[in-house]
Amino acid sequence: MNEKVIMTPVESDSQRIVLETTIFKPDGDGPFPLIVINHAKSKGLAPKNHDRARYLFVTREFIRRGYGVALPMRQGFSKSGGVYVDTDCDIEADGNIQASNIQGAIEYLKREPFVDKDRIVVVGYSHGGLATLAVGARNIPGVHGLINFAGGIRINECEGWRSALVWAVTRYARLTRIPSLWFYGDNDSVFPPYIADWMYQQYNKAGGKARLINFGKFGNDAHLMFDTPEGLPIWLPEVEKFLESLGLPHKPIIAVGDKPPTPHEQSRNVPQSGKDPFLKWERP
Repeated sequence: MNEKVIMTPVESDSQRIVLETTIFKPDGDGPFPLIVINHAKSKGLAPKNHDRARYLFVTREFIRRGYGVALPMRQGFSKSGGVYVDTDCDIEADGNIQASNIQGAIEYLKREPFVDKDRIVVVGYSHGGLATLAVGARNIPGVHGLINFAGGIRINECEGWRSALVWAVTRYARLTRIPSLWFYGDNDSVFPPYIADWMYQQYNKAGGKARLINFGKFGNDAHLMFDTPEGLPIWLPEVEKFLESLGLPHKPIIAVGDKPPTPHEQSRNVPQSGKDPFLKWERP
């Protein structure tokens, strides 16, 4: 899977930062279609203490289908620069801040030789799912689809967080021209089914083009379905159909072992000997 880590320079909301980004790709030079996976935010864990996202079960399936995969850690998470911005109850603003990071990473990755800049799909889990829907509102050239796994953010300290979440995705939908595929389960400990249905109905009513897969109960918590071997039979056939509908690769073409790869990190574009990672970077 050719895993390596790069520090991706981006300009996000008028500030320059670097994002710790994990790259996987098939053997060879490409260019390969690109999957960008956006990570979750763990409750009670400081953003800087989050581990680098890899999501190996999910990543492996896209590698098998001939995709390159990028997993950028957003600002303030893990070893990425900047700080996580707390927007209190303004969930729309939260998603937009995350989307600025992701858009910057996508624009940088488009210039990488292994990336087919005209065939990109954006995927997100939990908080990363909210960010993915916010990215959709930007209609970035080359991005053809969005996949949302249990997306959103829950702010218990905010009495109106449910309405704020629905309002956020509704606002994104008004601008989004990219189709999306959503996955939510009945026993999700973070987003009960009525919230998922509410978001979905309002998203489509506002002009979004989403399809919701309600996969029922999953173990003790449907929110944990993503990146588990037990979750593969639930989401993989639906994602294959979605990719096919977009005219993108959807069937396995590369042999990748079933055992997840061991951790392996290489750095590129990381400051060394006082070098600035932005010296060779031009704003898109």
